Amino acid sequence: MRVDKYLKVSRLIKRRTVAKEVADHEKIKINGKVCKPSTEIKINDIVEIRFGLKIVTFKVLNTNEFVKKNEADLMYEIIKEEKVEE
Repeated sequence: MRVDKYLKVSRLIKRRTVAKEVADHEKIKINGKVCKPSTEIKINDIVEIRFGLKIVTFKVLNTNEFVKKNEADLMYEIIKEEKVEE
């Protein structure tokens, strides 16, 4: 599944267009490498997203796109959240 679609389905980012913009601005890394919106995401990938002054790192647990809204948080496991100073 594409990373922009995954972020929308998992509800980490509410809209796919926003997820695409975040990836276009090189704020998403998969396994330590900056990715494009079309990069395929797989189970056990480690994803890092920068939201302003906050970095969220999580592990992909599921890539099923037909997940119910109340089960979206079962698609990932948050490893860490950290604030960054600039």
